[in-house]
This record gives sequence, C-alpha cells and structure tokens, in this order.
Amino acid sequence: MLNIPEVKLGIVAVSRDCFPVTLSEKRRRAVVEACKDKGIDIYEANTTVENEKDVLKALGEIKNAGVNALVVYLGNFGPEGPETIMAQKFEGPTMFVAAAEETEENLIGGRGDAYCGMLNASYSLGLRKLNPYIPEYPIGTSIEIADMILDFQDAARVILGLSGLKIFGFGPRPQDFLACNAPIKPLFDLGVEIMENSELDLFESFNKHSDDSRIPNLVKEMEEELGQGNNYPAILPKLAQYELTLVDWMEANIGASEFGVFANKCWPAFQTQFGFVPCYINSRFAARRIPISCEVDIYGALSEYIISCVTRMPATLLDINNSVPKDMYKNNKDKFTGYKHTDLFMGFHCGNTPICCMKTAEMKYQRIMHSLLEPGKEPDITRGTLEGTIRPGEVTIFRLQSTAECVLKSYIAQGEVIDINPKSFGGIGVFAIKEMARFYRYVLIGKRYPHHTAVAFKHAGKILFSVMKMLGIDDVAFNQPEGMLYKDENPF
Repeated sequence: MLNIPEVKLGIVAVSRDCFPVTLSEKRRRAVVEACKDKGIDIYEANTTVENEKDVLKALGEIKNAGVNALVVYLGNFGPEGPETIMAQKFEGPTMFVAAAEETEENLIGGRGDAYCGMLNASYSLGLRKLNPYIPEYPIGTSIEIADMILDFQDAARVILGLSGLKIFGFGPRPQDFLACNAPIKPLFDLGVEIMENSELDLFESFNKHSDDSRIPNLVKEMEEELGQGNNYPAILPKLAQYELTLVDWMEANIGASEFGVFANKCWPAFQTQFGFVPCYINSRFAARRIPISCEVDIYGALSEYIISCVTRMPATLLDINNSVPKDMYKNNKDKFTGYKHTDLFMGFHCGNTPICCMKTAEMKYQRIMHSLLEPGKEPDITRGTLEGTIRPGEVTIFRLQSTAECVLKSYIAQGEVIDINPKSFGGIGVFAIKEMARFYRYVLIGKRYPHHTAVAFKHAGKILFSVMKMLGIDDVAFNQPEGMLYKDENPF
C-alpha cells in the first residue's frame, strides 16, 4: 500500500430554480459518460441541488457512496447560496466547473448561462472563505470538463494527504543549518500533525531491533534491488535493522493520522553511533512515497510528499548544489539546445534518490563524511549511500516553506535533467531550467529559500500551482521568462 490517499470522486449538478433542472441533469450525465470514456471513476449523485434542502440530501448521498472529493457542476446558472453551502459543509476538497453552451442551434431553451453563474459562485465562495479548485478556464463541454476533473483528482489527492499526514522528526537539525528552520505553527494551519523526537529515541529503538527476525529476508530484498551495485554487502544487515526501526516507529506512532513522512538528522553523530549513513534506506522509503528528508528538513519532507501525491511517483530531495563548468557546457553543446550556460546547475545529494529514478546506481560511501570521520582509512561507518547519475527527462523543482515569521511561501520551476555524465559523486544530475540564473538570484536567494529542493520526475507545475492556491499560499514564485522582471530585479 502506497503512503498516499485514494481519491473517490463524486459529481453533484446544481440548477437555479428559474432554469430547467433537466438541462443541468442532462449535462451532468454527459460529463459522467465523458469521464467513463477517459477511465475516470466518478460517482454521479442523483440529487440535483436547487435549494438548501437539496444540499442536505446530496451530501447524505455522496457520503454514503464514500466520496471524498466533490465536483460541483453548474449545468446552468446555479444557486450561489446552496451550491457554496454544499462546498462549505462537504468534508473534503471541492471543484467548481460550469457547462459551456453546446450549439448555436439551441440558444433559447438550451441556454444555461453557467458562464454568468460562475461569477456569482466565486463571490459567494469568497464570503465563506473557501478555496476550491477552479480550473484556469472553468467553462467547458462534457469532454473538456472531464479533462479538468483529471487535474482536480491530482490536486485533491494532496489536500486529502495533508489532512491525514503526520511528520516524524528526529533531530534537532545540524549546526549551521539554520536554513532548515521549521516553525511548526503553519503545519497545523495546513492540518498536518508533527511528532518531534530526539536522536536518542531513534537510537534506542534501533538497538531494540538488533536481533529482529525479519532482517535476513530484508537483506535478500536489498541484494536483489542493488544487483551488481552491491559494493558493501556487509553493511546491509545494519541498514535492514534501521529500515525496520523506522517501519515499526511509524506503525506504532501514526495515531489518528493515516500517512507519515520523516525528517531525520543524519550527521555527524549518526555515523559514529549507528555505524553507517542512512541514505540508501531514505531512498527505499521515498520509493514507497514515504519521504525521509535529510538534516531534519521538515518542510523538505512536506514538499516531497506533496509531489508524491500530485504525481503518484517517487520524489527526491536534492541540494541546488553547484554550477556546471563552462568546458562541460561547451563539450556537450548538442545536449543543451535552447539553454544558456547560466540555465544549468547540478542537483546533488549524498544518495537518497530512489533507484527507480536513477540512470545508474550503486552502493558507495559518503565521501564528505569519510574525509571528516575516517581520513585515510577504508570506508566503514560512512558506507550506505546510493550513488549514480539521476535519470534524464522532465523534472519540476518545488518547495513549500515557512518563513521565520510563520508565513508560508512556495516556488515551482519546470525543466529537465540532461543526459550527460556529471563526472562527480553522490546522486547527481545536470539540471536545465530556463532563466535559472535570475530565478536563483531573485527567488531562491532573494526570498531566502533553503538549499534543499524537492524534485518531481515529470512536469507538475500546473497542479502544484493550483494546490498552493487551494491552500491559501499567496507567494508562489516561478522562473519568470526573459523580459518579465522580478519585483526587485535590477532593470539596468
């Protein structure tokens, strides 16, 4: 079972009492048929809402059907009071969309004026302080509405996921990592629970798993996954012991929540006490949509989880790490078509990216920690990274972050990982994002974001942006195109 919610869609048509209810019902049925053609499972409520009594009846119907994400469909003008009361009383994410007129041959008896009704709906939603999902152009034919519902399904998964999420933190963060500052008040504003623990709690639990009977089978699983990349087989029992520690901790402490992620301290005492680095285990959990962020980066783990809900794919957390040398750019110019040298950077981390998101992968040791803790010696306590080149293809970098003043902000930028050898260590890839240099200066530096970014392995900006708006995030930055100046950008 993946650590993300299952979305159960439902659709309720609404109708203003001075319009024929049959028009709204006919259009609703057409939307449901279009959804079926696209493989979208959606419950069609029989109740059409014209008044507040209908609201109660419709809510009861969809509750009995197990609906947790509601499409409010204006088949005609719609009653702005009842339809927004329904959104307010529904315990889950909602979407507002409206029917387009079908043909010039039926603009008297068949005109629904839903285009106008959406305006009144938006005003009434504002009065009730609601932030439903509203597509960029929320008017459409049945087929177009079905496509909008597909996007809503991904957005709804995030809202449902956050409402059932608990973050387990083992910390505090390392010295000089003030960038991972994590005020917890905004987490509660989002409906997210957090359980903060000491490294001693983790260490005690780890030691209790030393003779766990499940270790040998888990080691075999790891051996199969690593294949020829299993360079340090002797460390696998300890890594398996650690994985089971986290699995059992989550199960024992999930409480009233449904989903969990971790934000764990992973250096410098971790290596000397646990006897390994946890990167490979972090990668395995991320593959199961249970992100484990490094350096107690609570908002990094949250951002990875949001990506996993949107894409239903594993995510990773990388440092926006180093520039690409000019000779590498020059020597691979054919791979960088359409990109300037300053559009490039390397995304890196010690080895926490899932193996399914890597072009090449093998178990190695943490070079930076090795030089500090085991200089001149064979790797021992620094073994446990998953290193190699990150898989080329589409990516989106994303972060939701709280300021020190407890104000949430976000950024989103789409790009790609280029298929070249980064010629370095760790889990690493060469990233290309249009106008990255300006985005780096005026968003990442200018708005004081940490060095960690969550990475989606597809273009997910459209849904992520919509989700941020549903969550009430006002400041959502993106990589603005050339000629579109940032607020504080020097125009000279």
